[in-house]
Amino acid sequence: MKFTVDKQEKYTLLKLDEDKLDATIAPGLKSEFVNLSTQGVTNIVLDLSATKYCDSSGLSAILTGNRICTENEGKLVLSSLQPMVQKLIELSQLHKILDILPTSNEAIEFITMTEIKKELGAEEGEA
Repeated sequence: MKFTVDKQEKYTLLKLDEDKLDATIAPGLKSEFVNLSTQGVTNIVLDLSATKYCDSSGLSAILTGNRICTENEGKLVLSSLQPMVQKLIELSQLHKILDILPTSNEAIEFITMTEIKKELGAEEGEA
């Protein structure tokens, strides 16, 4: 599986450099989500700009990442979806539970704002 990981303070950008997210790639993606989680990563932006095709195995990997992030009180945000991948997610009704934004920059801003709200909420609770 070809991908790049860019770790930042509040999020990790995982850019999948594969044109297909299918049964051959999905196990590796699930493993990477688990690996990032064990390293303390809670927020992941999954950039799918290079991915033109996704099947049920790919969707399963995405849902695994979403569950792992949610369990760690974080977010998985999908970005830069190609038309066929976007269509599959909508047909599967997963757009109702997944966070999806048009670009990685917008996804990063979304996570940053979510983290700031969390921090502000924690400070209000301490007062």
